[in-house]
Amino acid sequence: MGFKPSFLTLNVLLPVGISFYTFHGLSYIIDIYKNRIKEERNFIDYSLFVSFFPLLVAGPIERATHLLPQIKRERTFDTSKAVDGLRQILWGLFKKIVIADSCAEYANMIFNNSSQYNGSTLILGALFFTFQIYCDFSGYSDIALGTARLFGIDLLKNFAFPYFSRDIAEFWRRWHISLSSWFRDYLYIPLGGSKGSIWKKVRNTFIIFLVSGFWHGANWTFIVWGLLNALYIMPSIFFETNRRNLDVVAQGESFLI
Repeated sequence: MGFKPSFLTLNVLLPVGISFYTFHGLSYIIDIYKNRIKEERNFIDYSLFVSFFPLLVAGPIERATHLLPQIKRERTFDTSKAVDGLRQILWGLFKKIVIADSCAEYANMIFNNSSQYNGSTLILGALFFTFQIYCDFSGYSDIALGTARLFGIDLLKNFAFPYFSRDIAEFWRRWHISLSSWFRDYLYIPLGGSKGSIWKKVRNTFIIFLVSGFWHGANWTFIVWGLLNALYIMPSIFFETNRRNLDVVAQGESFLI
């Protein structure tokens, strides 16, 4: 087919959405092993769980304990849920088409010709990319959540205003929540979580981010991305401030213009 896989560059051929599909299916197997749920005997219900189309390509990553019970219960059309779902789909389309795609034009123009621009322009390009990646990803999540709501199913929330975070630990609790919580519940806690010595916490944190980097893409750049994020969060691990900001941002405050 003209494709040349390479182990050294991690250049391998992967199906679309395989990373989401894999974690989605793993939750079912692990939850059965941990006795959180019983194995599903109905092949149709199980097939719908593993191939529910709104979340298959880009999440959110669902749990068997959350999605399967909703699939199995009887559902009737709810006008209020449908209207809410359509509203969320429209908001997701606005974020994707109007904001993300518009920012992408300028970000690509600057990054593809980076040698021709000064530092301030490159920073501007990074800001455009910041809004592009958030509105692109969260916009799709909104569309997925809204589409599922049309069928009477509530998917897991995936974003909670991550750019309002006060530190990087809080950011990762607000960005791609379904993935962060998946790693926490199925990898970080089984490794020992925050229990034990500080060096075990450091080890577990590096494992989480390196696996997260590999999950994002079969390329060494994603491994480096995971390593960098692990390094960024190290100060909060050493000084035990990673759980400091759990409250609502600016609760009880108002903007004065």
